Amino acid sequence: MPVEIKVLGFAAVLQFVQFVLMAVPVNVQLGPAYTGGSRDEEKRATGVAGRLKRAMENHFEGLILFTIAVIVVVMGDASSSTTETCAWVYLAARVLYIPAYASGIFLVRSLIWSVGFAATFVMLWVVLF
Repeated sequence: MPVEIKVLGFAAVLQFVQFVLMAVPVNVQLGPAYTGGSRDEEKRATGVAGRLKRAMENHFEGLILFTIAVIVVVMGDASSSTTETCAWVYLAARVLYIPAYASGIFLVRSLIWSVGFAATFVMLWVVLF
């Protein structure tokens, strides 16, 4: 199995973990009557619960681009030490992003996000150009 595919699998597992990390505090905060209901009225989680929800949603967005990069690398038979390293960097950045976002430390999450985004971009760049 190409390393990039394996890392993509780990990134998917991380998404499951993020969902659980988010779901518990959001359900406690908003209550089972709301989260188990039709949600016709919009309520937003706040504080750490809200940040965990936004971090999970952000990973969905980043995961789309990362998945595209992995597909281009693997289908193009262009795996290299650079693309493998970028894949691991992306995953590490996504793991670090969770506590950075949850803690709310100014600019730290943005810096970590930028590392993962750049790693995804480099994966595509080295294959396409």
